[in-house]
Amino acid sequence: MELVGRHMLPGDYEGVLARIAEVAAGRPGQRASLVVHYRLVGADGRTRHCHDSMMLEVDAEGRPLVAFGVVVDVSEQVLAEAAMHEREAQFRSTMEAAQVGIFVLQDGLFRYVNPYLVGIFGYAEEELIDRLGPLDLIVPEQRDMVREQMRQREAGAPGKPYELTAVRKDGSEFPVMILGSPASYDGRPASVGTLLDITAQKDAERRARELADFDPLTGLPNRRLLSDRFTQLLAAAERDGSELALIFLDLDHFKRVNDSLGHSVGDELLCAVAQRLSTVVRKVDTLARLGGDEFIIALPGIRASAAAEVACRLLDVCAAPFAVGGHDLTITPSLGISLYPVDGKDFEALLRNADAAMYKAKEAGRNAFRFYSSEMNVATLKHLLMESGLRRGLGAREFILHYQPLVHVESGGIIGVEALIRWQNPEIGLVPPDQFIHVAEDIGLINPIGDWVLREACRQVRAWQDAGLPPLIVAVNVSPIQFRQPGFVDTVANALAASGLEARFLELELTERTVMQDAEQTLSTLSALNNMGVELAVDDFGTGYSSLAYLKRFPVGKLKIDRSFVRDLEVDPDDRAIASTILSMGRGLRLKVLAEGVETKEQYAILRSMGCELVQGYHFSRPLPPEQFVAFLRKYGLANKG
Repeated sequence: MELVGRHMLPGDYEGVLARIAEVAAGRPGQRASLVVHYRLVGADGRTRHCHDSMMLEVDAEGRPLVAFGVVVDVSEQVLAEAAMHEREAQFRSTMEAAQVGIFVLQDGLFRYVNPYLVGIFGYAEEELIDRLGPLDLIVPEQRDMVREQMRQREAGAPGKPYELTAVRKDGSEFPVMILGSPASYDGRPASVGTLLDITAQKDAERRARELADFDPLTGLPNRRLLSDRFTQLLAAAERDGSELALIFLDLDHFKRVNDSLGHSVGDELLCAVAQRLSTVVRKVDTLARLGGDEFIIALPGIRASAAAEVACRLLDVCAAPFAVGGHDLTITPSLGISLYPVDGKDFEALLRNADAAMYKAKEAGRNAFRFYSSEMNVATLKHLLMESGLRRGLGAREFILHYQPLVHVESGGIIGVEALIRWQNPEIGLVPPDQFIHVAEDIGLINPIGDWVLREACRQVRAWQDAGLPPLIVAVNVSPIQFRQPGFVDTVANALAASGLEARFLELELTERTVMQDAEQTLSTLSALNNMGVELAVDDFGTGYSSLAYLKRFPVGKLKIDRSFVRDLEVDPDDRAIASTILSMGRGLRLKVLAEGVETKEQYAILRSMGCELVQGYHFSRPLPPEQFVAFLRKYGLANKG
């Protein structure tokens, strides 16, 4: 050992002796085996790494007496291990310095992640290794695709780059690019991959799209994007059979602002105008800047009247002065409207025609709108006047009721009245319902108007009763929209309670189509009204498509033969056949039948010969105001045999 020790590197000899003494002390009087490692310097000056397996003879005091050993030169093995450790250190240094996420996956879990990947996700390394996998770090809708990618990598298939939406520990999302390759880990299939945060790239792409599709001054869509969106809107309109409006808006005398105050003030004004215009449009609409002081608004699912309303609001929002560049500027727009499909079936045609309509508005004095079609201008303006008049008329009590008598054929007596609304317009006079009811339905006024008719009819009939007139049934038409409004039964009950009229004197008339639409829900409402004591009648019978199976279940007491079957009773055998059939059906179902629109003595005679029980029409009286009806009633007499 002393000979060997002369060739050991300093420190190794002392270390070996200390190790021998330590082992011998623990095995007094016995044999002991041990392994020691040391370095020798050979005759050629090279250092050798030695693996020495020894057997010791130990005396009773624990001192080594004799040592037998086998020395193996393990220099090449040691050098190989050192090189491997150096390469591993270099690998880790490279991975830790890399500005891209690097990972090793096996069995769906991370086996290795580099610091960059740990940092961008916000987890600690120990939270990821052997605990989480890629499926935990992406949005749920992409997990199936990633499972398939992981399966392919572990099966040895090479990967291609693909994008994912990653999710940080705090829940925030960001776009990443992944590239995986097959690998092995601990002798088993695995995959190694890189992850690149592409947020900056996506932002750059978005900015590029904005430059291509959006106006850099106002941020609104430009002509290119407007054209693309309009193509989609046109396809949807053609598919659904719906309408589409395009508004071309141009600022009046905008050039004066640029010339007098400079382009910077002009640009500021354009931004302010764009902001105000955006408060008018819906989410489904597109407001775009065509260029200069020209703006376009695309309105899907819009009819002419609604487009006119939008145009009015656009004019209104521009009416107040704009505070820009230290100035209060007033500027007005002129607008042109074109409609799909009547004014064009593609973007360029509709844009061209809206532009032409806009110039009509300028020629008319500016600060106005015009439709491309002159006929549409007249109809729309009339519609708008009707709308504003109806809104005013309801609050100004311009509506009145006229009453037409219901005559009992057998006795000739008047047993009731039908309440019919009229609009006493201060500008155009008395307006019949067929000219304004459809407008009221369009603008959502039919319910308050219908509810007023119900209250007023009940009040008037009760007032006649209190004045000593014989009790009359009052028939009130109910629109489909009014009938289906929530709480309609309560509305009827409140009208009766407020007037004091007994329910048996109120008859509600519903069209055949109203009754048959959603028959089960209708049955529930009709039953509630019938239980209240209100009479029910089906108006315009024979013009719809009734199901007799439902009709016999409905608590209806009366059918009204539509006037279209009464008008030509004297000359048309088909109308006589229809009227006769309805009367027979009514008798079979134990229902009263009333024929409306009876205007001649001959019609009345035919209906009487058929056994018709009730009639109404001009042959007896036109609808009359309350005071005239009372006079007519007293003159006619309840028992008049006429």
